[in-house]
Amino acid sequence: MIARRPLIKAAAGSLLAVHLACLAQAPARMHRIGLLANASPQPRMPAPVEALRDALHELGYVEGRTIEIEYRWAEGKAERLPELAADLVRARVDLIVATGDTSIRAAKAATGTIPIVMATSNDAVGAGFVASLARPGGNVTGMTAINPELSAKRLQLLRELRPNAARIAVLWNPADASHALKAAQAAASLLGVTLQLFEVRAADEIDALFDRIVRSKPDALLVFNDATTVAARPRVLQLAAQHHIAAMYEAREWAAAGGLIAYGVTHVDLFRQSALHVDRILRGAKPADLPVEQPTKLRLSVNLATAKALGITIPQSLLLRADEVIE
Repeated sequence: MIARRPLIKAAAGSLLAVHLACLAQAPARMHRIGLLANASPQPRMPAPVEALRDALHELGYVEGRTIEIEYRWAEGKAERLPELAADLVRARVDLIVATGDTSIRAAKAATGTIPIVMATSNDAVGAGFVASLARPGGNVTGMTAINPELSAKRLQLLRELRPNAARIAVLWNPADASHALKAAQAAASLLGVTLQLFEVRAADEIDALFDRIVRSKPDALLVFNDATTVAARPRVLQLAAQHHIAAMYEAREWAAAGGLIAYGVTHVDLFRQSALHVDRILRGAKPADLPVEQPTKLRLSVNLATAKALGITIPQSLLLRADEVIE
């Protein structure tokens, strides 16, 4: 793996270091944090969640001594999230960290008083989680990606990778990605590309959807990042490889796991940054007064091993602009 530019992780780490230098030790009393995720902790804890825990530790919090984390995992079954969120409310946690739009929506529906920190959101304002980035209002703050604005860029990169692509399949969840889809449709019209839409609402729908995608014979595939597609990531990557489909993804983690190309945020860094919001709220700040933050760095990641397996030659122009080339 070749890193072409400084990693976001270094920037996030420096921000935490500056924050630490300005603070005394974390409060001594025990705080209870709820973590609501559509993911599964098996076979191992998701890397972004580990990054959040590490960041909290760096901020002076120690699990079992100053914080207790109540984990609620939907394990890819998003329909379980409302009850899991209600369970955290019943447990009287001090704060809920919600990971992804579906989890945030469930947490927000469950409580209007317990602070909610978004570890990541596709579009916090568009989804109605906050009134604005600068003045969230209510009980929600945290991190938001800028996926709607990036949809056009991803289509441009996909066309650069596959210049003759006229039909691009889109794997998306209407519950989480409607604003990103509108931006992609506007970009597709300008690029002269036809988007073929395939809705996914549950991880167990992936196989049947790929059968339909393959029958439609697209020139490429764009996968929107949401709780459902992330939960099904291994299967999505396996099927894209099996059917030799050139696919663009929205986050670096997809390329690192074997996806062909990705442009967007790194969720590990978003989760690390969200720890700062957790810390400020536990120290007495109100979510309504804490601006929602966006990533300061986007990454273009290209997986050359996958390209070779698919028989695709990555244009030199893309390789020169890549932040990371995975070999």
